[in-house]
Amino acid sequence: MKRTELLQEIRKMRFEEAYGGWQEGRLTQCEAASLLGVCERTFRRYRVRYDEEGLAGLIDHRLEQVSQRRAPVDEVMRMTEQYRSRHTGWSAKHFFAWYRRDGGERSYTWVKSRLQDSGLVVRAQRRGAHRKRRDRSPWPGLMIHQDGSTHEWVAGQRWDLIVTMDDATNEHYSMFFVAQEGTASSLRGVHEVIAQRGLFSSFYSDRGSHYWHTPEAGGKVDRKNPTQFGKALQRLGIEMIAAYSPEARGRSERMFRTHQERLVRELALAGITDMAQANRYLQEHYRVAFNAEFAQPAMEEGSAFVAWIGGALHDFLCERFERTVGNDNCVSFEAMKLQIPADRYRCHYVKAKVAVLRRTDGTLAILHGPRTLAEYTAAGQPKALDHQAAA
Repeated sequence: MKRTELLQEIRKMRFEEAYGGWQEGRLTQCEAASLLGVCERTFRRYRVRYDEEGLAGLIDHRLEQVSQRRAPVDEVMRMTEQYRSRHTGWSAKHFFAWYRRDGGERSYTWVKSRLQDSGLVVRAQRRGAHRKRRDRSPWPGLMIHQDGSTHEWVAGQRWDLIVTMDDATNEHYSMFFVAQEGTASSLRGVHEVIAQRGLFSSFYSDRGSHYWHTPEAGGKVDRKNPTQFGKALQRLGIEMIAAYSPEARGRSERMFRTHQERLVRELALAGITDMAQANRYLQEHYRVAFNAEFAQPAMEEGSAFVAWIGGALHDFLCERFERTVGNDNCVSFEAMKLQIPADRYRCHYVKAKVAVLRRTDGTLAILHGPRTLAEYTAAGQPKALDHQAAA
């Protein structure tokens, strides 16, 4: 059923309802007209026509008339036959250009619609919602982006390049290579930003598993169940924002294309083949030159960075695990036994709840409340505490 026929049938049904209510006295003439969305005069005209002709009297005969502007059938057939015989496979726009050269006077929309109706041109899928370009943050420190790119940065070796940059200016605050992107590399990037500039307001990233827990693949992130990285940023009061499409991270994607074009050539020119040399080159040469060329001034004067005065930053930007001390004053952590040394505050820590910190450099520490009980190397070997070393 065509749309015009459907509208006619709906009008008939609604009129019968309004007319019945008026006849039974449940509706006044004004109320019946309002129900139909017409004035009282129009309702009276409908009523007279209904009494004389029945439902057929309600039909709008103008909708049955053929438009005077409608193209003759032979014109449509001639145009579609021209496409079928000489232009099969052409796009509607390409064919339209030839159609106008041959003297055709119809519009592009008309030509395309006739070709689509004839099945000669496939209708394109509907495009997604219109995207509006997001403005940059007005001040540095309002939003920080972080992303990683896996690439063959030197011949025969694929590393991950981790970049942490400012949304307002595009300035790269941190750049380094790692074997594989993860929690430690992400925390390290944030640590370098705060150490240089101070605390920032929000953090923008993709939905990588070290940033977010995502219950359903491709679905929304679970904000109530933060990762180790998310907990670290919560301790600092930094808001996390998740990107839900590559387009949402367009600036990072374009920036990495530039790095892949330039950095690979520069590392090769410098004869660099190992990661340590590459990271040194990033810090001493590449990042400085890149910021000088591509960093932009912020839209407004000022800065949203807040100076860090909270003490040892690496005790906030770290992985934190809750453990219970065993009967031997040891803490079990990833197949290691971390022995808590004797101190003057307690006789022992058996059954005490402690926190094991794993910092971005791999070293470990055990905290009981605000106090550090012991520090260890990545392999679990005890290290002297700062106050012990000073003594």
